[in-house]
Amino acid sequence: MLIDARTLSAGQTIETDVCIVGAGPAGIALAQEFLGKNLRVCLLESGGLEEDDATQSLAAGKVIGDPFEPLQESRQRQFGGTANSWGIRIAPRQIGVRYMPLAEVDFEQRSWVPYSGWPLTKADLDPFYERAQVVCQAGPYAYEPEPWESTEAIQLPFIGNRVTTTMFQFGPRTVFTHEYREQLRQSPTITTYLYANAVELETNETAQTVTRLRVACLQGHEFWVAAKVFVLASGGLENARLLLLSDQTQTAGLGNQHDLVGRFFMDHPLVIGGLFIPANCRIFNSTALYDLRQVNHTSVMGHLTLTRQAMIQEQLLNISAMLFPRHTQYGSDAFQSLVALVSPLRRGKLPKAVPQHLGTVLSGLNDLALRAYLQARNLEPPYSHQGWGGWSLYSQKDKRFDAFEVIHITEQLPDPDNRVVLSCERDPLGRFKTELHWRWRDADIQQVQRAQAVLAQEIARAGFGRFQIDRDGERPKLYSPCAHHHIGTTRMHVDPKQGVVDANSRVHGVSNLFIAGSSVFPTGGYANPTLTVVALAIRLADHLKQVVTQPALTGASVTEPSITVQPW
Repeated sequence: MLIDARTLSAGQTIETDVCIVGAGPAGIALAQEFLGKNLRVCLLESGGLEEDDATQSLAAGKVIGDPFEPLQESRQRQFGGTANSWGIRIAPRQIGVRYMPLAEVDFEQRSWVPYSGWPLTKADLDPFYERAQVVCQAGPYAYEPEPWESTEAIQLPFIGNRVTTTMFQFGPRTVFTHEYREQLRQSPTITTYLYANAVELETNETAQTVTRLRVACLQGHEFWVAAKVFVLASGGLENARLLLLSDQTQTAGLGNQHDLVGRFFMDHPLVIGGLFIPANCRIFNSTALYDLRQVNHTSVMGHLTLTRQAMIQEQLLNISAMLFPRHTQYGSDAFQSLVALVSPLRRGKLPKAVPQHLGTVLSGLNDLALRAYLQARNLEPPYSHQGWGGWSLYSQKDKRFDAFEVIHITEQLPDPDNRVVLSCERDPLGRFKTELHWRWRDADIQQVQRAQAVLAQEIARAGFGRFQIDRDGERPKLYSPCAHHHIGTTRMHVDPKQGVVDANSRVHGVSNLFIAGSSVFPTGGYANPTLTVVALAIRLADHLKQVVTQPALTGASVTEPSITVQPW
């Protein structure tokens, strides 16, 4: 059932078995796993069913360092979380998001990537990825290109083993914003409280057990939740913030005895790579694999990436290269950049980069006006960009296009100085706001430059043409510093001196506190984190079903593993 927390009596205590903080994809996927189980679940959501300006203001914070998206615009505080702002057109009248599992190498300890290595392997997570595909209403768990190929959709046959093709899949946002909401509404054992803001976790005297959670409404009254286990699922900023705010017993914040909470914040900076100019334009007639299109009722899109061998040999981070056909004579590449910059992902903010594209766009105004007319009449699909495919439906593609614009999704190095801390400013509930310290460092920039050089070499070696790399001075051309993927602030590690949670997502030193979401990722790869977030939530649910039934859980002591500590 769904309850407006503003109707509750002030000071009352809700008793439950599992308390989940946050009704975004992580919290919803976790709660879904308890449907039909003989366990009481309390799901707390800061917002309501629709966007609310007053509630959204609670996400405001400060960014220190390099330019970054305003924090208030990077998360959606309502049921469904940031799924409400997903903006990819995956089919007519259907909006969704990009899915992909992390690569095998993303889980590995890489000598050239400080602080890398998960306590899990991809093989450990594969069974949960398969279940996550169903939860997300994506297609089969198949991300190699072969199942999606056809006569007009073949992968580019690179020579050697440095560049390859892999796939994105896409799923609808309504599964999290509407469908599961109705299932949870009808559940007799799962209660969702709207407009319920988690304020502080209280513990016993030794901080080994969370006893209850203080919850506040903007209207002024507070109530409590007492549970056997608590799960924070409110995103990379808010998970860290709530731990830091819970400082009554541990003055540095709960779980922060080694000053790790909030550190290692990462995102996926987006880079305009430049133009892949084919030697023969007939390539556009056979590369529909790289368009966002439907195959057997599944929306898919191919893209280029480095192989595991290339990353190891060249000591590179993971990176993708998405291909969008353009006709350079009419400034179509600039038009694509302009469209993407002002896409729904930007949430109404006009970026500074827009004016520099206008001159080029205007030079091809007649062509653009014609295409806009055809699009409005549903006679042809629009220009493709990150949020909208369809170019493979054009006729005579070899005469229409003469280049691919390349957009990179990049991996960022885990850096302890990129971090979330508490600001001196307070929000309307009296809590310290979030302050994000973030920089796109030279090491990240050099990684992109080296990966682009490898891609350029392999395009030329295969005889496909040339990759004309775009630069902003000597640096890669940053398209956006973030993709709204908040990663790493409560990282997973078996060593409590190197991570906030263990391999089961339990906060080190606390018997009944767990964390769900991409904040537990030690490294981020380039894949959209949602599929991994859902897979980890399903895995956590399986674990909690056993944990909650254990006798005297809340009185359990915590023994950390005996391990060798690696210094920072």
